[in-house]
Amino acid sequence: MQLTVARIGRALGLRGEVVLDVRTDTPEERLAVGAVLQTVPASAGPLTVERARSQAGRWTVAFAQVHDREAAEALRGVELVVEEDESDEEDAWYPHELAGLRAEHVDGRVLGEIVGLEHLPAHDALLLREPSGARTLIPFVRAIVPVVDVAGGRVVLDPPGGLLASDAANLVVSEETGPAAGASAEHAEDEG
Repeated sequence: MQLTVARIGRALGLRGEVVLDVRTDTPEERLAVGAVLQTVPASAGPLTVERARSQAGRWTVAFAQVHDREAAEALRGVELVVEEDESDEEDAWYPHELAGLRAEHVDGRVLGEIVGLEHLPAHDALLLREPSGARTLIPFVRAIVPVVDVAGGRVVLDPPGGLLASDAANLVVSEETGPAAGASAEHAEDEG
């Protein structure tokens, strides 16, 4: 099975460099000079990494087959892929491993099915399809997803009140976040 390492973004400069939306935990290995990457669509590649650099978490790459901005722009949206390898990481899962898993609450109730994984800036999020059909993003952090049991076909969730669409009535909103935090309604009127 092929795994997406990165998606090619906009062209950078005039010499064919591109910005990447990286989808791997080890970009320095996957994007090493000389690495040959397959592409989706296949007609765009394979591409050989000629130069790669990271600055402030943003990766830019130049490929041996791309020499100008026009050719780089033509690659926008192309996925760079590799064949799946066995990972030694205990807490690393690929999207295809998570899709289809049953989502259970820590108390045993079935909450729905995991239908995908979203890569967000702060952290990844599981996409949960609840029994009602509602789709909810679940932050993929240990505090909310304490158990991922791929072999058992399930994930266990411990969502805070109101995170799930089916639990919206239990949403807790802090009263200390408003403009008159700490002041009662009476005091707010007196001041204004």
